[in-house]
Amino acid sequence: MRIAKLIAALGAVSLAAMATCGSSFAVDGTNFTFGMVTAQGGTEGCLPNAQGRVTITHTVLLTENMHVEVTGLPPKTDFDFFVIQVPTSPFGLSWYMGDMLTDSSGEAVGDFIGRFSFGTFIVAPGSAPAPVTQTGDASSNPVTLPVQLYHLGLWFDSTQAAGKAGCSTKQTPFNSTHNAGVQALNTSNFAVLKGPLINVSQ
Repeated sequence: MRIAKLIAALGAVSLAAMATCGSSFAVDGTNFTFGMVTAQGGTEGCLPNAQGRVTITHTVLLTENMHVEVTGLPPKTDFDFFVIQVPTSPFGLSWYMGDMLTDSSGEAVGDFIGRFSFGTFIVAPGSAPAPVTQTGDASSNPVTLPVQLYHLGLWFDSTQAAGKAGCSTKQTPFNSTHNAGVQALNTSNFAVLKGPLINVSQ
């Protein structure tokens, strides 16, 4: 029991150090680890202990595994995880990765597989019809040259959950039904044009 408590304590210290170390990161072999910090603009004061740690590992399938650990969030609450162009409003182009549900301690872990590296981008050589399956969906896409997406963000899944945590109840489109709450964590500890994924070689 004492060993388990010691391991948990060391893990918490490590996570806190990583999340508060600005834009620094650690590389160990094929692993790349960096922190996420509390978002501003709707969460001031309501998430004083929120933080995250992300580890990206290359796989043998020429993809990356993104292992995300978050803590200090409201317990038993659903959040939505995105790869984004810039870490704060207006966020730019954004790519929905999936949900993260916190446990009774306000902690959650997620694993996502894809391309999370210097080569992560969105491109649209031309406009084409798009299915409208949710309120707020566009019926076609805008044309764009390749846009690199190097930042990450985590949003409350609902305005109700954000309000319950004492945060702003502003609605945002950052979930599958486009009625999410405000952003909780992001990678604004990195420069706007040099998000953490820029440091991951393909």
